[in-house]
Amino acid sequence: MDDDDAPEEVFAELKTRPIGGWGVAQIGAGTGLAVYAMWVGILQPGFRKVPLRLQVPYIPASKAQVQNVMTLLRGRKGGLVDLGSGDGRIVLEAHQRGFSPAVGYELNPWLVQLARFHAWRAGHHEKVSYRREDLWKVDLTKCKNITVFLAPSVLSLLQEKLQAELPDDALVVAGRFPLPDWKPCRIEGQGVDRAWAYSMQAQRQNIGKENNNSITTE
Repeated sequence: MDDDDAPEEVFAELKTRPIGGWGVAQIGAGTGLAVYAMWVGILQPGFRKVPLRLQVPYIPASKAQVQNVMTLLRGRKGGLVDLGSGDGRIVLEAHQRGFSPAVGYELNPWLVQLARFHAWRAGHHEKVSYRREDLWKVDLTKCKNITVFLAPSVLSLLQEKLQAELPDDALVVAGRFPLPDWKPCRIEGQGVDRAWAYSMQAQRQNIGKENNNSITTE
């Protein structure tokens, strides 16, 4: 699969991939089925303020996807933040590989509880953190390692937040879909399991060169 593959092709591949009984159970917990529908429609009307294009469907990350993300983070130290952390497996794996603190931000309360259950079952529930917060309101100014598994419509907007807030020595790793306008410094994996790493320092240098070229042309 080429870097510029259309999101529709990736979604098609995801639809054909078997997820197994446990995957179905997790998606059921992630969506909350009828209970979650009632929660959204009646008990939590504020959730309806989230635009449809910013609502990300829950699809569990595969073992290969998690491995590719961790490979791109190899050699990095310090804390890690996962934006839209889903069932929490990226945060849990990051903690087990030495990242501390490892924090996941997820708006869906069912997924937050599922992530905490995974951490408890693995014996790390006191060492990782899953917070039910809107990723757009999270302060990233001190974050050095960022992971995202989000839809293309969200990534196109998230680029602006990352550009404005992250320090130069930060590394962003995107799984399943790349950041649409950024140039990756490394790529790991194939097809839907592919992950992309982005250096903030290199990204800002690229933007500076583009701006200089634009001024010279004018």
